[in-house]
This record gives sequence, structure tokens and C-alpha cells, in this order.
Amino acid sequence: MHAALYGPGGFYARGESPARHFRTSVHVSPSYAEAVLELLRQVDANLGRPERIDLVDVGAGRGELLERVLAAAELGGGTLAGRIAARAVEVAPRPAGLDPRIHWARVPPAGITGLVVASEWLDNVPLDVVELTTAGPVLVQVDPATGAERQHGTPDSADLAWIHAWWPLRAPGERAEVGHTRCAAWAGVIRGIDRGVAIAADYGHVKAARPGCGTLTGYLDGRAVPAVPDGSRDITAHVALDSCAAAGAAAGAGETVLTTQRAALRELGVDARRPPLAMAVSDPVGYAVALGRASQDAELVDAEGLGGFGWLIQAVNTALPEPLGRLGQGGARA
Repeated sequence: MHAALYGPGGFYARGESPARHFRTSVHVSPSYAEAVLELLRQVDANLGRPERIDLVDVGAGRGELLERVLAAAELGGGTLAGRIAARAVEVAPRPAGLDPRIHWARVPPAGITGLVVASEWLDNVPLDVVELTTAGPVLVQVDPATGAERQHGTPDSADLAWIHAWWPLRAPGERAEVGHTRCAAWAGVIRGIDRGVAIAADYGHVKAARPGCGTLTGYLDGRAVPAVPDGSRDITAHVALDSCAAAGAAAGAGETVLTTQRAALRELGVDARRPPLAMAVSDPVGYAVALGRASQDAELVDAEGLGGFGWLIQAVNTALPEPLGRLGQGGARA
């Protein structure tokens, strides 16, 4: 999986644009970047409006989110736009023509003061798949030429410990997608924050509802395809967000909320309401524009689609902004 995504000739290492193969929140609606900007404003206020406020996008693709947040901040006026230190973290090469204000690096920075957003990043952190057999748990290997699977080898101690804690296998044929690599990656992000908030937004699940057959799949040209690790396609598996939350807490995070994208974005002002019908008469052009935006926003908060993403939100040496903090106190809106 690592070689197919990040090795020489790997899917992401050669600079593939995610938008070509699957829709992400930042590509669906401008409201996603506006919601991130609103959250950055709240984090900035909680931190006392420091001279520099970091905005770090981990798994930045082609930098679209950072470009859109910077543009929206400029339109909003005030001092925030001039204080944002935009940092893209991505293994692919820097795209030509990217806003020069955006710093590009392969690894997350240290000493972050501000907001970290990891949108659909953890699902691409490579992992092992383990299947329970009558003889015990075994690794599943995949032929990169054909996609054929075989059971081969015993999971190592780290895999077995993680399975025991987070994804117990009870019946032969059940599979676990072993997430300790994602836990380590997320803990590294948390350790890089001096003061601020980190968000992981991703396909996810929790211990009480693990998928028995796993979720490993591929994406190519807008379609779900077999997860053949040949470098031609994205390979992804849903994230055990509760285990990442525990790893983040062990790495120094304080207040933690695990919610849905639908609930979080609605707290940040994305409601997807249709404009009043009377506007079609008084301002038909404005009505058409507002109706189009409402349709885009509806996709962002659709509980059966992007709105069903898990949002893991953790604060380090600061409080969570009040709207998101409420989600951890039974205040989430449906």
C-alpha cells in the first residue's frame, strides 16, 4: 500500500490530482473553505490573536483549500488575512502557479500555533489487513499485478496489540484494518502543535460498529475499483477515529470531540437552506446563484455522503471554539 501510494511512480508521489478521481469537500462547495476560515477566526480569538496564526493543511492535494481560505480571508477584511501562515503538507510536488504565500513541505511543521486540518488524509495512511482464521490471525497480502489475495504470515506484536485493543476479531473470516499507523501519524500532528486545534475529517468508524469485512477499496477516474496496489489508483480504508483520538490524547491533546461533518459544519454556519421562493421574482439571478450554493452545501452535509464523515477535533493548550465544544456536550444539531 505504501509503495502503491507514495513510492517511486506511486499514485500520490507522481502528483495526481485527487479531484480527477473522487470528490472531496473542498471541491464540492466554497462553503467548506468558508467554514474552515470561520473556525480559524474562532481559534485565533481563543489564542489572543497572535502575530502569526498557522493554518496547516495535511494531505493538501493541490493546495485548493488553502488558496480558497486565503481568498475568503482577504474578502472578509480585517487583520486576519495578513497574519495567516498557510502551510501545505503533501508528498506530491508543489503545483505550478500555486499562491506564493503557501509554504509547501512533505512533513508537518513543528511549533504550530493555530489550526491544523487533515481532510481525507488518514484514510490514505498505509496499514496492514489481518484476517482471523481457524489457526489464528494472519496477514493478507495482495499481488500488485493482479490484485489476487493470499493469507501469509503472522501479524507483528504492534498489529496484534492494536487489534486486541481496538478491533477484536471474533469469527473466522472477519478482518481488521490495523490502524496503529494512523494513530502514530495523528499523534505526530498533535505533538507538532504548541497551541491550537487539529481536525481530522474522514470516512470513519468506532469500536462499537467496526465493519466485519473491512473497507479497503480503490478509486480511479471517479469510480470505486478493486484495491490493486499497482500505483494506478488511490487506495483507501476508513479510519478508526476513536483509536486516533486516544493516540492524540496520549500525545498531549486536551479537549476532544468526535462528531460528524454534518453537525460540525452546521455549527459553523453551513445550513444548506434553499433561498426564499419570493426571491425568484425579486432577484432571479441572485435566486439562481443562491439555489446553486444551497445544492452544493446540501452535498457537504448529506448524512449519507460527505456529511457522514467523522470529525475528530482536538485542542492542545487551548479550549475548543464554543460551537464545536458544544458538540461534545450533547449539543450537536441533527
